[in-house]
Amino acid sequence: MESFLYLSSVIALLALATFATRLLPFVLLYKVADHPVLTHLGRYLPAMVMVLLVLYAIKQDVTFSTDILAPTACLALVALLHVLFRQALLSIVAGTAAYMTLVQMGWTG
Repeated sequence: MESFLYLSSVIALLALATFATRLLPFVLLYKVADHPVLTHLGRYLPAMVMVLLVLYAIKQDVTFSTDILAPTACLALVALLHVLFRQALLSIVAGTAAYMTLVQMGWTG
């Protein structure tokens, strides 16, 4: 019973901390929500973060190897599908399926 109380209190504390970290920016920044810097960051920061995540996901050693061909081809497929159809779900599912197919076929290291 003691472990149940301990786990319950840890879960409650983590839930409270998560809620607080989601709520604090709105509470603290409500007066400057329409500031031009925040508007600029809100517009461009998500795209910049996505580019960094993609670059991190396909990073390889400095030397070129065949291991980078499959991720690059799947990235090109995702970009092409998104430009053509503007459907994020289609792009994500097709890119993931293509990459997993190439991995299962042994085209990556």
